[in-house]
Amino acid sequence: MPGLFPENPEEMSHQPLAARMRPRTLDEFVGQEQILAPGTLLRTAIEKDELPSMIFWGPAGCGKSTLAAVIARHTKARFESFSAVTSGVPEMRKVIARSREQRKLDGRKTILFVDEIHRFNKAQQDALLPHVEDGTVILIGATTENPYFEVNTPLLSRARIFRFEPLSDEHIRTLLERAIHDTERGLGNESVAIEDDAMRHVIDVSEGDARSALNALEAAVASTQIDPQTGVKTVTQKIAEEAVQKRVLKYDRNGDNHYDTVSAYIKSMRGSDPDAAVYWLARMLAAGEDPKFVARRLVIAAAEDVGNADPMALVVANAAVQAVQFVGMPEARIPLAQATVYLACAPKSNASYMAINRADKDVMERKGPPVPTHLRDSSYPGAKALGHGKGYLYPHDFPGHYVEQEYLPPSARSGPYYEPTEHGHEAKFKQRLERLRKSGSGADDIKADEES
Repeated sequence: MPGLFPENPEEMSHQPLAARMRPRTLDEFVGQEQILAPGTLLRTAIEKDELPSMIFWGPAGCGKSTLAAVIARHTKARFESFSAVTSGVPEMRKVIARSREQRKLDGRKTILFVDEIHRFNKAQQDALLPHVEDGTVILIGATTENPYFEVNTPLLSRARIFRFEPLSDEHIRTLLERAIHDTERGLGNESVAIEDDAMRHVIDVSEGDARSALNALEAAVASTQIDPQTGVKTVTQKIAEEAVQKRVLKYDRNGDNHYDTVSAYIKSMRGSDPDAAVYWLARMLAAGEDPKFVARRLVIAAAEDVGNADPMALVVANAAVQAVQFVGMPEARIPLAQATVYLACAPKSNASYMAINRADKDVMERKGPPVPTHLRDSSYPGAKALGHGKGYLYPHDFPGHYVEQEYLPPSARSGPYYEPTEHGHEAKFKQRLERLRKSGSGADDIKADEES
């Protein structure tokens, strides 16, 4: 795999620290214990050189391409690397042709590593599929995006998916200390020291990205002067902060992290945690999320999760939509925060959401009887001659503006749709509906209102 492992000192000197320090063996590999610990399926497959087609899925800097390079060193199979960003179908056909020829010559299999496989369009993925299926190549794809969204189902079904997680703080610390002390590929010949606060800063801003952490360390060391008395380069917190001035937010407005962050935002509001909800809101806005998208999610959450427990929630959410359109960023973050806090603190009910789901199910699964005659439109000429509206009882003509009559044929539904909760304003709905259904008239409702 060209370029991943410099083979001579001159070549190494031109490589960034992150490239020079790539692990070369499984024992050097740091992190991803959940899939690479001794005895795990993936590690056993690598050690036995019996690899299936695989998709490595995880954030940047967590070791996907590095593990592919470790496999390249370990396997007896031919190893071809391919970038979905810079290469297309013609280049792929050449790789496939070489693989077929090599297999005819000596029977060796070919492992094809496709970096950023999510960049392949459907046609490119379809072109690769038959060669994976017939064993011409063993595919290892790497992606930062959710493969269930970005990779064709037929290709996905022929590969095992391995989920890579961001590296922990301890993983990053191990890699940084290894780079500082390594005299062959790292900074060990430069007499580098790093203060604890500086180390913590680099670890913190890297957010589990080994490449980012090593690049930050390299920049900090390059900015540090040698102490003439000790001969040591000591990286201070100030130097580390200057080398990494801004945290890189892992957020792609069209990718998996986008959906995960939005999900956390919605679930925090639903769970009545205003602090968490505002945090995820800030994360989205800081990463460049469209505030109109956030506002739309607020409207949905107001109806789905708060509902009639607090009908004002939908009013507040819609006001936030208008405010975002009228004010714009950065000030729009304030009404968004206000609406977020309101929804998080409001009493919750999903009764309306459940009602429409139940009704949808019956509409799709049950026979739909005609509209009862007494409910049909009687406003046009000839409607009354057809009997439309005959027998309809006008609720406003009765005490409490209620009269019991059939509005829905029993065969149309499987059971009640709207079942109000005991929470917030909805508790009043429940009490009123119970009184009406019990008495069959609005008289008791009038009495209850007078007493209250």
